[in-house]
Amino acid sequence: QVQLVESGGGLVQAGGSLRLSCAVSGRTFSSYAMGWFRQAPGKEREFVAHISWSGSITNYADFVKGRFTISRDNAKNTVALQMNSLQPDDTAVYYCASRLGPPNIYASTYNYWGQGTQVTVSS
Repeated sequence: QVQLVESGGGLVQAGGSLRLSCAVSGRTFSSYAMGWFRQAPGKEREFVAHISWSGSITNYADFVKGRFTISRDNAKNTVALQMNSLQPDDTAVYYCASRLGPPNIYASTYNYWGQGTQVTVSS
């Protein structure tokens, strides 16, 4: 069983930064690809970023490229999302998720999910 717990969300002004963290329990964290997704009110859940089990492969949605950075620490069983230059459109609940095998952008292929953390960006 794998459990994911996100933290680090909050309220920030436009142009500000937040760092989200996801703590993962389970013995085989290093075997899982990890992803961050987000869901704004009234919208579908969408892909934000993912990272391979080794950390060597990362991918980002176009709307966060150059602003967000995903990273992982397999020794600490954590994955992080550094978010800079935040804009009001980034307001959403952010979820981390894990899957065995290579990472991808499709939420339906991720096996385990955290409860989400709210990020609110004021203008």
